[in-house]
Order: sequence, then C-alpha cells, then structure tokens
Amino acid sequence: MIKKYQRIASLLALMLLPGLDASAQKEKYNVLFIAVDDMNDWIGPFGGYPGIKTPNIDKLAKKGVIFKRAYCSAPACNPSRASLLTGVRPSSSGVYHNNQPWRPVLQDAVTLPQYFTANGYEVKGAGKIFHNAFNDNASWPSYFDVPKSPEPPKAPVNGFAHFDWSPVHVEDKDMGDFKVVNQGVSFLADKHEKPFFLAIGFTRPHLPWYVPQKYFDQYPLSSIKLPKTIANDLEDVPDAGVKIAKPKGDHKFIVEHKQWEKAVQGYLASITFADGQIGRLLDALEKSAYAKNTIIVFFGDHGWHLGEKEHWRKFALWEEASRVPFIVYAPGLSKANGVSERTVNLMDIYPTLTELCQLPAKKGVEGNSIVPLLKNPAVAWNHPSVTTHGFGNHAVRSEKYRYIRYNDGSEELYDHDGDPQEWKNLAKDAKYASVKTELAKSLPKINAKDAPTVKEGKE
Repeated sequence: MIKKYQRIASLLALMLLPGLDASAQKEKYNVLFIAVDDMNDWIGPFGGYPGIKTPNIDKLAKKGVIFKRAYCSAPACNPSRASLLTGVRPSSSGVYHNNQPWRPVLQDAVTLPQYFTANGYEVKGAGKIFHNAFNDNASWPSYFDVPKSPEPPKAPVNGFAHFDWSPVHVEDKDMGDFKVVNQGVSFLADKHEKPFFLAIGFTRPHLPWYVPQKYFDQYPLSSIKLPKTIANDLEDVPDAGVKIAKPKGDHKFIVEHKQWEKAVQGYLASITFADGQIGRLLDALEKSAYAKNTIIVFFGDHGWHLGEKEHWRKFALWEEASRVPFIVYAPGLSKANGVSERTVNLMDIYPTLTELCQLPAKKGVEGNSIVPLLKNPAVAWNHPSVTTHGFGNHAVRSEKYRYIRYNDGSEELYDHDGDPQEWKNLAKDAKYASVKTELAKSLPKINAKDAPTVKEGKE
C-alpha cells in the first residue's frame, strides 16, 4: 500500500510543475544537502563541548552563516525529517514519533527532492535522509542505501546495541558513512548537464557509538568533561516532563555502572569520526567544477541529551534535545563568518532552498525562508521556533525564553539569559504570566490525531 502512495506522490510531483528550459537550468544553483543524525551542539562553531575536534565543520562555519538558535520541529528522527522534507509540521500531520510511517497520512505531499526533480534538477540521495524505516522511494530517482557498519562481537556495555559505545578495530573505509560519502565524491566528480540536488545523510553520531579506535584515542577518559548538572533538577518539572525524561531508565543505568565518562567519550569520538567524513565530502565539492555554484545546507536532525535533566537521547522538549547545528552557505549571497542569533527551525529549509534556487514558492509549506538572515544575520526577525513531541506537547523558543506546554496543561518556562541550562522553572511565577501568554500565541492551532503506528522504527 505504501508503495502505491509513493507512486502517486511521484506522479503528482512531476505533474504539478513543468520542468524549466535548458538555459534557465544552467543559471541555477546546485544544492548539497547534508543531514547528520543525532548531532547536538557539541561541535566547534556551537560551543557545546570545550575541546571537541571538528575541523571540517569549523571550516564550513567560517564559509557560511551559522544559526546559534536553530531548532528541530520534533526531537526524533522520523518526525523531524518527514516534516522538514515535506514542509508539514508534526502537529499538522500527526507524525510525532519514530514508529509512525509518514507517507500514508501525507499521500499527496511533494517532498523537497521531488519538488527539485519536478523543476528540472538531477536528484540523488545517499545515506540517511528520511528515517531509515520509512525511506520514500518516490523521492529518489537515484538512491544509495545506508550500508551496515562493523560492530564488536557482542555489545560491550549492556548487551544491546541501541545504547552502547566501544571502539571497533576497523578502518574508516569499512564504516557505512565512509561508503555513503564515496557516493557523493563520485557524483561530484561526474559531469552534470542539469543543476543537481545531492543529499548525503550521515548515521554517526547515532547510537551505537562504534567508531575506529583512533577517534576514541583523541578523547582520553581522564580529559572527559561531563555536562553541567544540578541535583534534583527534575523537582520543579511537571509529571509530564519527568515521564519523558525517564530518570530511572538510561540515566540510572549510566550512573550505577559508572559509564558517564565512557558514554561521553563514545559520543565525542563518533562526532569527530563524522566530521572526518563530512570533510571528505566538502573537499570533493571544493575540488569539483561546482564549488562556486553550490549551496550547502548542513544540519543535525535534532539535539541529544547526555545526562542533562537526568535524561539521555532525544525525545524531550528541553534545549539539549531540540537545539540543532545548522549552517548555510549560499555563494554570492550568504555572509562569510556570519553568525545569527535569531530563532529558526529546520522547517525553514524547504522555503529557503526553493527561494535560493528561484523555484516557484511551494504552497502549504509551514516554514519561513531565512534568505533575509543569510544576507544580514542580525536583521529584524519575529518567528519563535516551535518543537513538538507527541500529541499536544509543544515548546516555543524565543531568543530569551523557552516555554513548554504539555497536553495535560502543565507548563515549564525558562529564561535563557540567566539560566541557559534550564535549571529553574518559572512557569508558576505570576510575574511571568504575560510572557507565557505572548509565547503561547505561537503554539500550533492544529493538533492532528496520532498517525497509525508500526512495530519497527522506534530508534
């Protein structure tokens, strides 16, 4: 049934818009679309971890504009990716979690790669772009699936690979992400008659944190710095938030088994491994015939907790789970070494790319073009960012505040000017009533019912 929907959607994409003529195509920007799984702000340009080694991402940041306050639409792979690639928010589609196939409830959606195909672009995908369990065949005229990476003989930490970390005694070339980058390198070395949209998706630093030994060696356990935390951080968090954090799950295991430093080491090693592969891709672009005419969009699909608020993984509405690394380079337009403090969302990618590439504006896309911020990162901007996790649970992020309202009506409010770690919930303080009222205006007006679920796709 899903394949039927994919065929219909593909036909719709091709019927909705005629291809552009050859002369117009030659003047178009190309697009290099780089998606990274589970990468939070622990990379050089975003300052989340002192001493992190990400030289290639650092280099890209100096070339384009980094968005210091960028957020995902949902703190989970499937809803985040489905929404940014269709332009339809989780609260509008009902796709809130990783076990909800998105295409059956978005049968008529024209995805970002479909839209570029319909407008005369050559489109190729490789690696994790959509959530692995629900890749969309209709979106890819050419696609290279994610190869499996080597793993230890048995899960060293707790016996199951979804929450595990360890060096693997292999070379970079044996890793799945290396093979995915090979596809991009080969593509960029070829001659292309049409403008292209090349999407490359990286799996690391998604769990399990199995990468070659040399990356672990760069972060000796004696040098590991744990995230800043306070005791009893969840005391002023409503029950709905505590239920999401599950402090008696992953965090309890980490503390009891003295794995915190080792887990942080595994995450750092995985980030630096990913940075090396990203560097290979960016170097291939720089050496190609397309270096001066290719837009680069780099982003993480959501954030990641490593013990903050006694929580691990994504799946929460706090800053660590929803803030993402986001860098955009547009030749001749974006400001080099640009830094924007404005609140933006991954939903903004779709309208931004269509505007940059001079495609007809796609109707119904729920995002804002950030082209004005590429030209002037400090320009006036009044678009608070909204993140949704599950039916009726939302966070609104302005430049100063984070406001969370759960489906049961309970709330959290944090003042990031004085409390960047979100340690003090101000929601019950009467003097902030007007702040909550103002932020609540950005809450979604629609809360679609949950899309059907399947057993696969939970991580």
